[in-house]
Amino acid sequence: MATATSDRKAAPTDSWLGSVGRALDRPLTSYQLVLGTTGLLLALGLVMVLSASSVTAFEVSGSSYSIFVKQAIWVSVGLPLGWLVSRFPPGLIRAFAWPALILSIVLIGLTYVPGLGMDVNGNRNWIGVGPLTLQPSELAKLAVVLWSADVYARKEKLLDDWRHLMVPVVPVALLVALLVVGQRDLGTALVLFAVILGMLWLVGAPMRLFVGALLVTGGVVGYLAGTDPERMERITTFLDPFSDLHGGGWQAAHGFMGLASGQFFGVGIGAGRQKWGSLPAAHTDFIFAVIGEELGLFGTLAVLGLFGLLAYTGFRIATRAPDPFVRYASAGITLWLLSQALINLGMVLGFLPVIGIPLPLVSYGGSALLPTLVGLGMLLAFAATEPGARAALQAQRRSRRRRLRLPRARTRGGADSSSRRTQPRPRTRPRGRSGASR
Repeated sequence: MATATSDRKAAPTDSWLGSVGRALDRPLTSYQLVLGTTGLLLALGLVMVLSASSVTAFEVSGSSYSIFVKQAIWVSVGLPLGWLVSRFPPGLIRAFAWPALILSIVLIGLTYVPGLGMDVNGNRNWIGVGPLTLQPSELAKLAVVLWSADVYARKEKLLDDWRHLMVPVVPVALLVALLVVGQRDLGTALVLFAVILGMLWLVGAPMRLFVGALLVTGGVVGYLAGTDPERMERITTFLDPFSDLHGGGWQAAHGFMGLASGQFFGVGIGAGRQKWGSLPAAHTDFIFAVIGEELGLFGTLAVLGLFGLLAYTGFRIATRAPDPFVRYASAGITLWLLSQALINLGMVLGFLPVIGIPLPLVSYGGSALLPTLVGLGMLLAFAATEPGARAALQAQRRSRRRRLRLPRARTRGGADSSSRRTQPRPRTRPRGRSGASR
C-alpha cells in the first residue's frame, strides 16, 4: 500500500522533470531562450528608463519623454543590427575579430585627441562628432572577446604551454584596459580585466597562473583606485555609506533607500521617489535601485532570474558547439555580459564601490546597448549551429512563409478556368429567326 502511494506521488514529479528534459533537448531551445530573455530584459529596460528618467528629462528638455525617445531610437537601430548579425555564419563573424580590435583601439586613442575627446562626469571616454557622441570602450569589450576567441581557436593544440595561453592575448587585452584606465573609466577597465580572467579560465589556465593574474589585476585596480581621491572616497564609504551621507555615500545610501522602500511588490511603476533628484544616475548606473523601489523584491528577483537564464543559455551554447571559435566566443560573450551585470548589481546592493557601469539591456545608453545587441545576435548565430537547429529554423521560416503567402490569382488555363468551361453556356436565339418567332 505504501509503495503504491509513493509511486503515485513520484509520478507527477517524474512527468514534470521529463517534460523539462524534453523541452531542453529540442534543437531550438538555446535559440529561443536567448531571444526570449533578450526581449524581456529589453522591454523591462525601456519601461524603467521611461520611469527613472522622466523627472531628469523634464528638467533638461521640458519633456518627460526625451530620454526615453532617445533610448527607443537606439533600440530601433540595435535590433535590426542584431538580427542581421544573427543571420551571419560563424566564419563571417570570425572575420571581424581583428578589424574590430584595431578599430576599437584607434577609437579609444581618438579620445585623447583635443577637440575629439569629451569629458563626461570626470571621465574622458567619449568621442563627439557633431550631435553624435560615442563611447569606444563599449565596443572594445566585444572586440576583445572576439579577438581572444579567434586567437585561442587558432592555437587550440598549443594551449598546454602557458606561454601560448598568455601571449598575445593577455598583453594586448591589458593594453586595451590600460588605455581605458587612462580615460579614468575604472568601471569599464574592471569589466575588461574580468573578461581577460574569464578567457584564461575558459582555456584551462593552470590554477597558479590564474591566481597570479587575479592578484596582479587586483593590485593594478587597487593602485589605480588609490591614486584618485574621488575613487578612494567611494571605496572607504561603500561599506557604510550612511556614515558620509552628504558626501561620498550619498548615491549608495539613496540606492539603499529605494530598494528598502519597495518591499515585496514595490510602490508601482512611476511612483518612485528617489528619482526626484535624490538618486544620481537613476536611469543609467542605478536603474536597478529604481526597479527595486517601483517593482519591489519581485521585480529585482525577476531581473536576477533573467540574467541567470541568459548565463545558463550562453554556457549551454558553448558546451554544445563543435567549433572551437564558437565555443570560446559564446562563453566569452556570456562572461562579458554576466560580469558587467554582476558588477552593476554588486555596486547597487553595496557589495562593491560605486564605480559607474550600466546594467546590460536595462540601463540607458546607446553606446552600451548597440554592442550588447550585436553580441546577443552573435549568440543567436552560434545557437543556430547546434545539432538540428539550422534545419529547424529553416522549417520554421518555410512554415511562416506559407502562412503569410497570399492565394494565387486565377489564371487562364488553370483549374478555375477549366471548371468554368464545364459549366453549360446559356442558349441564344439565332438572329435570322427572331422576326419569325414573333
